[in-house]
Amino acid sequence: MARFLYSLFLYALSPLIVFYLYVIRGKKNAGYRDFFTERFALSLKKLPKNAVVFHCASVGEVLAAAPLIKAFKTKNPNQAIIVTSNTPTGRAQIKNSLPDTPHCYLPIDFWGASKRFLKTLTPVQLVVLETELWPNLFAAAHAKNIAVNVVNARLSEKSLQGYQKVLPLANGIMNHITTLASHNEEDAKRFLQLGLNKDKVTVTGSIKFDIQIDEAAKSTVAEFKKCFNRSKVWVAGSTHPGEHEQVLAAHQQVLATHPDALLIIAPRHPEQFIKVAELLKESNLSFSKRSGEFNPNSQVLLADTLGELKYLFGSANIAYIGGSLIERGGHNPLEAAAFSVGTLTGPHVYNFAHIYPDLAAHQGCITVHSSNELTEQINRLFSSPSDCAELGANALACLQKNQGAIAKTVNLISTHLS
Repeated sequence: MARFLYSLFLYALSPLIVFYLYVIRGKKNAGYRDFFTERFALSLKKLPKNAVVFHCASVGEVLAAAPLIKAFKTKNPNQAIIVTSNTPTGRAQIKNSLPDTPHCYLPIDFWGASKRFLKTLTPVQLVVLETELWPNLFAAAHAKNIAVNVVNARLSEKSLQGYQKVLPLANGIMNHITTLASHNEEDAKRFLQLGLNKDKVTVTGSIKFDIQIDEAAKSTVAEFKKCFNRSKVWVAGSTHPGEHEQVLAAHQQVLATHPDALLIIAPRHPEQFIKVAELLKESNLSFSKRSGEFNPNSQVLLADTLGELKYLFGSANIAYIGGSLIERGGHNPLEAAAFSVGTLTGPHVYNFAHIYPDLAAHQGCITVHSSNELTEQINRLFSSPSDCAELGANALACLQKNQGAIAKTVNLISTHLS
């Protein structure tokens, strides 16, 4: 009954959902209008049948899943794979991180679209990243005896409280999950509170820690450093509206103490590139765009490209991780840690509550609460290279201590192939 009411509600909202995706989001990012029929499980016949479908909501999940998918391919070279996403930026990241891998949008969770998706593609397994819990898709898969494995699963206390408000629906979702691989015991316990059978839960750790820096990445970072030719570089990665302004204000103050400092600002969403360029002009900061030629006299580099953030982190002394000075829940600090770059973060990191406490315990990150505090910490770290290097070394040590989740997860997925 709960899922029936959910489906009815979803169908009632369908005109608004279509209007929001195609018109509102499409106006900001034209990519939302491309491949639109895939959102109803149409135009999928070009994709391979009998594949393992990996679902990654957007950019962050794709970046985290790419090493997992590559490891799975290595262990199961003859198994077809499809990667799905929800956003144009996620789709672009799939093409960048997993070239030649078939991909499409996951359909909107209408009952008819979910059944059509499975009937058309006949997947052998669904592997869903993190907290993408879709009632109709999971129920349709369960009805066809298709394994539904939720991996790298996390559930914050806030999300738990939200699901508890619709507990009958949440119970149904839990009943249709085959296996759930959680970040830690705390996440596992929250899923159990929603009705998940404890025999279905395995604690594997987070695959986001399993970042390996290969020689190609090191070479790219070396090229970036040579291009920038600065000894004091900080990156503000994945910034949002309301946060861009705070970062630029901090950099203006940093320049008063360190006039040779370079800020690399990377907005989270491509539709923000133009807005940040306008803010830079208003602030009278000289800047270059990553998509163009770098002016060596620039005070700021606007990273208006996709897929380069980890290399930009690697080329810096300090990384500020966005989405955290405003209430967006933060973003992943581990790509910076993999390059021994210590991180600064705002207080709002509930989306990464499985990472930041351990990183802080290892003294690999510092929390700031305002633009002024951000300025103070950057000035302090630029003035003390040894402290800056120690922060980065601690971040890397935390990363290395928590690695190993990918191998466990690949084994888990592989056991369900038969």
